[in-house]
Amino acid sequence: MATSTANLERERLLKLAQEYREKGYEVFFHPNLEDLPDFLNNYRPDMIVRRGEENVVIEVKSRSSLNSSSNQYLGNLAQAVQRHPGWRFELVMTNPEDTTYSLKAEVSLQEHEIESQLQVARQLTTQHLESAILYSWSLVEATLRLIAEKEELSLQRFDPLYLVKQLVTEGVISKSEYQLLMNALSLRNTIAHGFKTTQLRQNTVSELIELTEQLLRNLHTGDEAS
Repeated sequence: MATSTANLERERLLKLAQEYREKGYEVFFHPNLEDLPDFLNNYRPDMIVRRGEENVVIEVKSRSSLNSSSNQYLGNLAQAVQRHPGWRFELVMTNPEDTTYSLKAEVSLQEHEIESQLQVARQLTTQHLESAILYSWSLVEATLRLIAEKEELSLQRFDPLYLVKQLVTEGVISKSEYQLLMNALSLRNTIAHGFKTTQLRQNTVSELIELTEQLLRNLHTGDEAS
């Protein structure tokens, strides 16, 4: 599994490098210290690309490779980059095809991990919307699985579309929450499968993050439906 994830991330990184080269950027894979500005001396980003005065620090991650430690690292890196004009941070999420999920605590993100990673999602909302929607969706989907587990729902599978529909059918989430999730899922699928969209807006991602935070709070109040 670890090897598969690493290969997936590397393939996505190579594809990104080619895309940036075609746009006239200079590409640095796993840059050495001499290729890094002083403010990034404590970091080892996956890639840096440069064109004129524009500099982009890129990290490629899969959902399975994220944990509390990597989340803290990404958050600190994003903040370091954001403080310097002419630089921006780009987190690219890449995941295997969504087919079947197993509701197991050891493989699904838990509450404290989701809460921590929401900070990174908020930072991405102001920097790179495509990455933000992918990242935010992974967090809300993990939250929905926790809710389904708490409610002891009998689910046949855990693909996101089925999960969202079952939760609204059971009255666990409201119709307005269902509609927000379906809109976000459509955008997420469009981007995840390599298509362009002109419908993605910053408030769309912000609303998804806010809903995730509300659902997490509801896990403790026992009132998941609003």
